[in-house]
Amino acid sequence: MSVHRLERELFIPAPREQVWEYFCDPSNLNEMTPPDLNFIIISNDLAVMFEGQLIEYRVEFVRGLRSLWLTEIAHVRAGEYFVDEQRLGPYRFWYHEHTFRAVDGGTQMNDRVTYSIGFGWLGDFLNAVWIGRRLKGIFDFRAEKMGQVFPGRSQT
Repeated sequence: MSVHRLERELFIPAPREQVWEYFCDPSNLNEMTPPDLNFIIISNDLAVMFEGQLIEYRVEFVRGLRSLWLTEIAHVRAGEYFVDEQRLGPYRFWYHEHTFRAVDGGTQMNDRVTYSIGFGWLGDFLNAVWIGRRLKGIFDFRAEKMGQVFPGRSQT
């Protein structure tokens, strides 16, 4: 199983508590996801994030082909980090760490996604020519959106 990694750093010009509050609200997932993914949350319980929380949604990675995606908030340390893990979905393996650190003028947010597509060399090829780029595009969109949600000078 080939494992891939995507890492992203983002400076958000807002206090860590405010950034954390935004990211802890699952209903904000729609806002920070590119519209062409046709992201729809299925879960009824959208309480503020907690360890063990399951969030179910549908996403359209390929036009016309919807995929069910179920993630669990596996680890949380309030104000510092949380981890979501795929339980059911398009990847063979998905582990997404989000960390938040107070810095001068705002918050340093880091993402580390460790994932596997499966399918051996074919999965590696698909990641190289499409999936990896698609994931980078999703995080680029989110960085732009954070600039709108938290106006100020942001850096990726």
